[in-house]
Amino acid sequence: MADVTLDSVGKVYLDGTRAVTDLSIKIADGEFLVLVGPSGCGKTTALRMIAGLEDISEGTIAIGDKVVNDMPSRDRDVAMVFQSYALYPHLDVRDNIGFGLKLRKLPKKEIRERVDKAAEVLGLTEHLDRKPRNLSGGQRQRVAMGRAIVREPQCFLMDEPLSNLDAKLRVQMRAEIGRLQDDLGVTTVYVTHDQTEAMTLGDRVAVMSAGALQQIASPQVLYDHPVNIFVAGFIGSPAMNLVHGRLESKDGSLEVQIGDDRLTVDEAVFESRPALKDYVDTDLIIGIRPEDLEDARLVADSAGRILTAPANLVEPMGSDVMAHLTLDARLGVTDKTAGIAKVDNNALTTLSLVARLNPRTQVKIGDRLDVFVDTARLHYFAPDTGAAIWQNDEGSSSDEEQI
Repeated sequence: MADVTLDSVGKVYLDGTRAVTDLSIKIADGEFLVLVGPSGCGKTTALRMIAGLEDISEGTIAIGDKVVNDMPSRDRDVAMVFQSYALYPHLDVRDNIGFGLKLRKLPKKEIRERVDKAAEVLGLTEHLDRKPRNLSGGQRQRVAMGRAIVREPQCFLMDEPLSNLDAKLRVQMRAEIGRLQDDLGVTTVYVTHDQTEAMTLGDRVAVMSAGALQQIASPQVLYDHPVNIFVAGFIGSPAMNLVHGRLESKDGSLEVQIGDDRLTVDEAVFESRPALKDYVDTDLIIGIRPEDLEDARLVADSAGRILTAPANLVEPMGSDVMAHLTLDARLGVTDKTAGIAKVDNNALTTLSLVARLNPRTQVKIGDRLDVFVDTARLHYFAPDTGAAIWQNDEGSSSDEEQI
């Protein structure tokens, strides 16, 4: 096992297209790091540069104490699991798993021992004599992972390994990958566009957009303390609601105005976000997570913390109800920040606020609903940059890492 260090790594293709810019990440020995972001953000390119499948245009990559910029892929002692299973159809499971070991001319006894051990870990022992065509999608992906495990590499690299599986299998394989990581303790870099995978698997998660690292932190820190509106909108399902608002001091109390509604905010918010004092009586972007909203009829004390809006869509989910409300307010993205949020600001004329409600709610389509807002959990972003508002000139007050 080994740590992996990316220091100011960049990738520019021959046609001038820049895929990755100034990527610096230190991945600890035994850590499970997830690279997450939308398609085209550069996460797979970064993984392929670690593997040696893409040349590096700028910066350095080190595995352990060795800089591997010019080292061939076969000499980097990493094992990669691809989106496609890439199994040999004419070989049985045993030979597929042990194929790389045969190429390295390891003794037959050692190959058999390693294959048997990997098969036992992955629950493939009874399938060792079967061909890939006789396996399910989940079993094929286990075989691909077994092929990586038997190599006993310094680092596992996984490129969206679950994307070809159906929803139920993805959940199952997610749990198995997490269990394997705990058992093996091998440094792992995992690429996905699915933020649920990222949040459930990663010790830390690196969020990328347009080739640049936006934030790297533990899953909970990303959720609680996003550094900008891109991370805020990307992490969380459903996505955070972003609305234009105004922070005002009135009659000795603090309020946030959203559309025609006013929400009371405890002044203790200044203790965790001292820079917010500079935004009193000015416009800013307010972030509201759907799970921080509730049907006001189900809340004992909701005074001063209510938004009122008609429901245009109601989705009963069993454990909760998703209500889409037409809010008389502007989308919390400006012309300057639309690119950061990856939103076409001109294409949206109405704001649909998503609320995750208690299943006991009786709201129906067309109802005008009073929604309680947990104002202690509001997020605040600067309208000119889209950056989260925390401390003055010192970045975030949390323990997160950020650019």
